Amino acid sequence: MTETTHHQRPLLTLKIDVDTYRGTRLGVPNLVRMLGAHRAGATFLFSLGPDHTGRAMKRAFKPGFFGKVARTSVLEHYGLKTLLYGVLLPGPDIGEQCAAELRAVRDAGFECGIHTWDHVLWQDDVAARGAAWTLAMMRKAAARYGAVFGAAAATHGAAGWQMNGAAFGEHDSAGYRYASDGRAPLRQDGALLDAASGPHRLADAGRVLACVQLPTTLPTLDELLGRDIDGVTITPANIAAHLLKLTAGAERDHVYTLHAELEGQKLAPIFEQLLVGWKEQGYRLASMADYYDKVKDQALPVCPLSWGEVPGRSGQLIVQGKAR
Repeated sequence: MTETTHHQRPLLTLKIDVDTYRGTRLGVPNLVRMLGAHRAGATFLFSLGPDHTGRAMKRAFKPGFFGKVARTSVLEHYGLKTLLYGVLLPGPDIGEQCAAELRAVRDAGFECGIHTWDHVLWQDDVAARGAAWTLAMMRKAAARYGAVFGAAAATHGAAGWQMNGAAFGEHDSAGYRYASDGRAPLRQDGALLDAASGPHRLADAGRVLACVQLPTTLPTLDELLGRDIDGVTITPANIAAHLLKLTAGAERDHVYTLHAELEGQKLAPIFEQLLVGWKEQGYRLASMADYYDKVKDQALPVCPLSWGEVPGRSGQLIVQGKAR
């Protein structure tokens, strides 16, 4: 294959969110091995402070949360100990206790970036917080990233697809050329609502931000599992086929968000099917840096900062708005 055809192939960008201590210790090394075997590019986004997953249980009072828990068996995938961190057990400091594991990902040749400092705190609070809280949290994560890797992070992907205007502005201050903080709007079956969804810049408070957003364009496993779609219940046996149907034809680039706690552990066989399937469909399995390199010289649409819902996930997320 020539270099030209290599670059003309559509990209399936793999964005890996790492939320927990267990996901960092167990899921991440598994994913590094799987991706290496497929010679796949990917971007790992790390939670760098305390694992307070247990505090997420207050989300139980939010509409839709119990349905998702019942469908995806949170206990099975995260483990009892993780669900007690920050409640009955002290939350381990991921960046401090797993520094060697984080550096091993970089040393294996994968792009690394920032997910957050404390994934539960960010996910539950950032939408309602002001600039001072937001910048303090982001800079704490950036400082820890620098301490672990000996270099500044180049990119960011928001925990729970939750952000605010100050957080997006901080990307420009930090010098991030690209990030993946939001979602493309999806239909009930996970197909794109708008074929024009994809890389864009954000307009907020009267200014256009420099950082390019590379939104997630496919549903996640936990958004699909257990749901009835077109008369079929999505199960571990058919979920890979459902996702591969969404990417069939390989006519465009996609961003898929996976989780070290799911695809890196019990759902690894499903991810293996996806990796094989996407390669057969003609995709190049890529990192966020690869995707940015492909689109950086294009005239990208400018979209307003907007919120919306994604089928199978409770609450409001950052969702790509209509270009101006």
